[in-house]
Amino acid sequence: MKYRILIGLIGLLIFGQTLKAQNRCVVKGRVFDAVSQEGIPFANVLLYGTTIGVAADENGQFRLENVTPGFVRLEVSSIGYKTHVTGEFMVNTAAERTENVGLEIEATALEQVTVKASPYRKTADSPVSLQRIGIAEIEKNPGGNRDISKVVQSMPGVLSSPAFRNDFVVRGGGPAENRFYLDEVELPNLNHFATQGASGGVVSIVNIDFVREVNFYSGAFPAACGNMLSSMLDFHQIEGNPDRIKVRATVGATDYGLSLDGPLLPKTTFLVSARRSYLKMLFGIIGLPFLPVYNDFQFKTVTRFNPKNELTILGIGAYDVNHLNTDMKDPDDGQKYLLNWLPESRQWSYTVGATFKHYGNNWHHLFVLSRSGLHNKIEKYTDNDEHKPKTVDFRSGETENKFRFEHRRLTSAGYKLNVGAALEYAQYDNTTFRRMFVGGEAAVQDYSRELNMWKWAVFGQVSKAFFQERLLLSFGARFDGCSYTSETGDLFRQFSPRFSFSYALGEQWSLNGNIGRYYQLPAYTTLGYADSRGVLLNKATKTGYIGSGHYVAGLEYRPGALTKITLEGFYKTYDRYPVSLIDSVALANKGTDYVAVGDEPVRPVGEGRAYGLELMLRTQEFYGIVASLAYTWYYSEFKALDHQLHPTGRYIPSSWDNRHIFSLTATRKVGKNWDFGLKWRYVAGGPYTPYDRETSSRIEAWDAKHQPYYDYSRFNTGRLPAFHQLDIRVDRSFYFRKWALILYADIQNIYNYKALGPAIPVPVENPDGSYQKDPDREGYYLMRTIKNELGGTVLPSVGIIIDF
Repeated sequence: MKYRILIGLIGLLIFGQTLKAQNRCVVKGRVFDAVSQEGIPFANVLLYGTTIGVAADENGQFRLENVTPGFVRLEVSSIGYKTHVTGEFMVNTAAERTENVGLEIEATALEQVTVKASPYRKTADSPVSLQRIGIAEIEKNPGGNRDISKVVQSMPGVLSSPAFRNDFVVRGGGPAENRFYLDEVELPNLNHFATQGASGGVVSIVNIDFVREVNFYSGAFPAACGNMLSSMLDFHQIEGNPDRIKVRATVGATDYGLSLDGPLLPKTTFLVSARRSYLKMLFGIIGLPFLPVYNDFQFKTVTRFNPKNELTILGIGAYDVNHLNTDMKDPDDGQKYLLNWLPESRQWSYTVGATFKHYGNNWHHLFVLSRSGLHNKIEKYTDNDEHKPKTVDFRSGETENKFRFEHRRLTSAGYKLNVGAALEYAQYDNTTFRRMFVGGEAAVQDYSRELNMWKWAVFGQVSKAFFQERLLLSFGARFDGCSYTSETGDLFRQFSPRFSFSYALGEQWSLNGNIGRYYQLPAYTTLGYADSRGVLLNKATKTGYIGSGHYVAGLEYRPGALTKITLEGFYKTYDRYPVSLIDSVALANKGTDYVAVGDEPVRPVGEGRAYGLELMLRTQEFYGIVASLAYTWYYSEFKALDHQLHPTGRYIPSSWDNRHIFSLTATRKVGKNWDFGLKWRYVAGGPYTPYDRETSSRIEAWDAKHQPYYDYSRFNTGRLPAFHQLDIRVDRSFYFRKWALILYADIQNIYNYKALGPAIPVPVENPDGSYQKDPDREGYYLMRTIKNELGGTVLPSVGIIIDF
């Protein structure tokens, strides 16, 4: 059935020429001073790369007509201001597009260095380790399925996986070391079916219909944003259409949805969307033993009371249910294995927030207030029979109430200042029952505990351009604390200084760098872990903030306005990382479980490092091809521990030490309304820990979780084969008088590469499904091995987008 649908859509793409109608579009908006919000009279507005343009009126308002449908940019300039090139945005015949553009004051007249206007903008705060991802890259990304989490996997330093997961592993750091922001509001969770205590999941909850641009930081983090060690995704959304209500209906590879935006009140616009997946149907077709269903809802309102005061209210939420496909007929070995150990789950998460901005002549205040929650219910019954005892019963909730204030100012001397403070109140509760096998004996983990905690921070950052803007310097500092222990409450113990620079060697070359110290708290699953009496075990071991030092230097070459080549070297250190008292492994090596991670006893003794080189090429001017090429060579290691859990001088690979990552993405517009794209990824084999066949075959051990056990005395001594995959995509757009239609076909892993892991030991089954006991050893099962496929399914999909 899925192939018939795909063939039918491709036929429509090929023979749909008769549906085409030639229509023109309108882009309008306002040009204003980015600091004071005052309109800039008579600014020049051009369609980037053309001579088509218009001058704004005395209030900064402009209207650009006869624009060709598709993705476009604007180049906006005015005397006394820096020329600005917007990110790409789509215009079509469904409605006029409103694009408001803020310009920065030109501090000095450039005499030595000529800076060309480019969409690859650089900031003094983060001149390295920052990639700006436009909406066109997200929409047209082959294999991305309009999912930002998958698009980021094409960026340098980001490890991708053949599995159906969106784990963020950046520059060798663990999946829990990342943070996400949506229009200044922090999102604790980015994905559906989020792994509690980490960043993974199945698909992003952010609807890209509302996304304007995404800034991806793999270092040089702004001082206003804390509690991260590896990366930050900063989403910027569009605003609602001020003229009339617009509607977008989508049927994608994994979900269908409806989005609306338009005017709500005379000074207020809105965005709202709802989506529901049909992964349950799709996974059933391709024969997966789990049947997930996700739902999400998103909204945003913007109210401009006057030119000096602006209020934004936004919200995003998700409700996810995963059932096991216990009605499968004749499941194979791999399907049986997953059915036997994988639990069923229900999860709901949300974030609501408000930002208020008050503008002065050369400054503005930012107030951010938000509340977020994540709630998990995870269960597993013996033999998947609800009439039998549970082996896992996990119920957990996290709630965070946050307030942040920032004062941003541009002084007459050209200094950019940002100072502020943050306050947060967090609540965590956990009720856990789990059968285990620890230390050679069967055990039961059974506890219930609540944790309430205050967090606070103060921060500041100052930036300045020198020598006709040839040299950019930025210094920031942040102090973090929380009420978990007396040590974590001391702000000065978590002092995080950072320094960035950029020096223009000429018109095309620049040297950039950053050095910084960053801190992050372990997950609530770790901080709130307790024994059967409710005693917080990890508080007793003085578990607290994890520290990391970053050292980054790079060269940047811009041969043209639409081409950028960067080469960056990075060195990261880790200290006070929590190490499990069960298996002596640092929690940085964990995070891709389907339930939760970090809920175990630990000691903060782990020390590690990650270092490497990243090469990135991004171009939009190579014979009409929009392309990005990223190659990363790196090591990720942790110090081995002795029997007393003291770090030694010997390093061993972390679980993310794949050494080589390569990604090539290319798309091209053909004719007026066709787009073709491909993406090829290569990831060298990662480390793995061999299974402990002796322990795994013990009846008590296997019955506890129906999974084999690792031999941690040989931690990460094996290495998997390399993984590679080719995805292709074709888009066809149709523009009518009052509406637009986009059709696309996407095929992931088109040459059907099979990614295999080490063979999995499982008990031999009797004809009735029970396990055979070893006749030669009492208390043991008779074992065999089954194939371990980590991924490799050819996954064709189709999509329909209608704007009206």
